[in-house]
Amino acid sequence: MAHVPTSLHDAVSIAGYYPALASTVLKSAIGAEAVTCHFVHAETTFDDREVRRHMTALVLTPTRLIRVHMDDGNAGEGEPSHAASATVEAALLRTVSSVALTHLVHEPEHYREGDPSSEIVLAVGWGVHSRIELEPAICGDENCDADHGYTGGITGDDTLVRVSLLADGEESVRSLEAFAAALNAAVCEHA
Repeated sequence: MAHVPTSLHDAVSIAGYYPALASTVLKSAIGAEAVTCHFVHAETTFDDREVRRHMTALVLTPTRLIRVHMDDGNAGEGEPSHAASATVEAALLRTVSSVALTHLVHEPEHYREGDPSSEIVLAVGWGVHSRIELEPAICGDENCDADHGYTGGITGDDTLVRVSLLADGEESVRSLEAFAAALNAAVCEHA
């Protein structure tokens, strides 16, 4: 079983999203590898009927990028009314195809070197899974009723993490930037 660094354990505890479950899942995912860098982000979303909590943990080891995503959910019929699910995805660093970090700066005319970005989005192309979207093919003749088969495309399903200065604070923005820099360096080493 993995030794989870104190900084990762503390980040999971501060996120407050079922820390015992999150720690157990992370230990299992990390295995015997050392953790070289990590980022934990908790988020609450609202829709018409309910409030949902999420937590994403990105963990960098010497050989892999691990993503643990936990969600609120509903249990099956006849089960208790509340459940949480934890999904683990891992990719070898040599299979990471891209690392993109988008910086959004509000009022850029007032930006000074060293200021934090207003928002940042980390997108990682890592080939863990892809999405296939199909639709009926058409020939362009509006009177045609022949079956032309299907057309579609395969899209890589990148992992995305977004943080903002307003919602998440400067420490979170800077932490994601630091994680992205460490991930970029590790991917370059394994290229």
